[in-house]
Amino acid sequence: MKHQRQIFKPYHQNQLMALPPTFEELIPASHPVRVVNQIVNTVDLDSVFNKYKGGGSSSYHPRMLLKVLIYGYLCNIYSSRKLESAIRENIYFMWLSGMQQPDHNTLNRFRSERLSGVIKDVFSQVVLLMVDSGHLDLRSVYTDGTKIESSANRYTFVWGKAIKRSRERIEAQLEELWAYAQTIAKEELMDTRPTSFDTTDPQAIKETIERIDQVLKGKDIDKKKRQKLTYARKHWPDAVERYNKQEQVLQNRNSYSKTDLDATFMRMKEDYMRNGQLKPGYNVQISTNNQIITHYSLHQNPGDTLTLIPHLESFKKHYGFMPEELTADAGYGSYKNYEYLIENGITPYVKHSLFYKETKQKKAKSLNVESQKKPSNTAVTNSRNQELKDYVKSLLLSEKGIFHRKKRPADVEPVFGILKENKGFRRFKLSGLNKVSIEFGLLALAHNLAKLAKILTLDDFSNVIYSILCSNKHQFAPLRIAV
Repeated sequence: MKHQRQIFKPYHQNQLMALPPTFEELIPASHPVRVVNQIVNTVDLDSVFNKYKGGGSSSYHPRMLLKVLIYGYLCNIYSSRKLESAIRENIYFMWLSGMQQPDHNTLNRFRSERLSGVIKDVFSQVVLLMVDSGHLDLRSVYTDGTKIESSANRYTFVWGKAIKRSRERIEAQLEELWAYAQTIAKEELMDTRPTSFDTTDPQAIKETIERIDQVLKGKDIDKKKRQKLTYARKHWPDAVERYNKQEQVLQNRNSYSKTDLDATFMRMKEDYMRNGQLKPGYNVQISTNNQIITHYSLHQNPGDTLTLIPHLESFKKHYGFMPEELTADAGYGSYKNYEYLIENGITPYVKHSLFYKETKQKKAKSLNVESQKKPSNTAVTNSRNQELKDYVKSLLLSEKGIFHRKKRPADVEPVFGILKENKGFRRFKLSGLNKVSIEFGLLALAHNLAKLAKILTLDDFSNVIYSILCSNKHQFAPLRIAV
């Protein structure tokens, strides 16, 4: 049987075209890169422009660099070197950059320096646009936290407790040396003993050691005592000075990394060795609504309880108001937090650590919130705490409270799943609290814009943005971008 000849489509790699295709033709109208382009063209970037001194050679446009970074984080590209390659090889990045090719140093410098202190303002503008377009509600938020590992070396740590023990050891050994010197030269040391051996003053330590050394000179003393005294003279004053500097870095923390002074050692959920190993990292707090990040903040303390108030203060700073309702898990349940939430007009759907234990014996009943009075401000401490506890319990067991408790795990927790699992963001690339805050700001922006791209086509969103800008609600300059 005669086989038919296989027919192939024409393939002429070097064929010229009378009308070569453009990027506009190659990029689908509903592609997320168009949403990134549209949004960054819309927001006010004066705070970024003000970072440039002016004069000298021309700089790459901040809008172009910001688009490249945000879209990079949307595509799980976090390295400035990989972004440099993408700008040369990927048509979406080529379109965003207008065929310009900033190198990795330019991209990294823009991210670390130009966006410092301003990325959250840009993020807040985008959130407000989404609020005005009806896809987000800032009145009701769901709050949770996660730990993200620092780029620091995992084994270069400084522990506050270790410093305390070292100071105590120096004090005890000084006491021992002084007591030994007294047995040999009691009269020479009479009335010269310090009231206490101050292990925070390097000069005082040095003078005490010199005094002991002076009275023991020329005397027949124990060899081990002489060795200890020599070691103390060479090392202890410098050690005390080093401890002082380390405690200045620690502030109220219990640890930090020598290669990222802002990172604190925390217990991570991603414990691959299953040995409870502590790793340097940051406590990232987010508030969400409809799985869209409404606000974020980064903290150096591992516990969630102490992060809620600064997180909400930051929320108020950027939006000018507080949310009306907040739902969070038992990690945030404390009387101080309840007090703060109520005083600021926020309805707290926040469990305390014993909530389930106290309610599991009873069938949850829907309570009328109005029947439970808000706690007074004049109660005695214990009575006040019980009032707060009872009031919050009434909220949690109400129909609305049950609704929020059921919705919370499906609203805020999947966001962390998306960031860590889908986007593979388990470790920061940069070091220092300021720089990792920029990184997470870009990540949060990328997450929100990816969500928005799934909700709307570009034409729909372009019309929404244009109507918002024309209303001048947020004092943005009207700008119509042709698709």
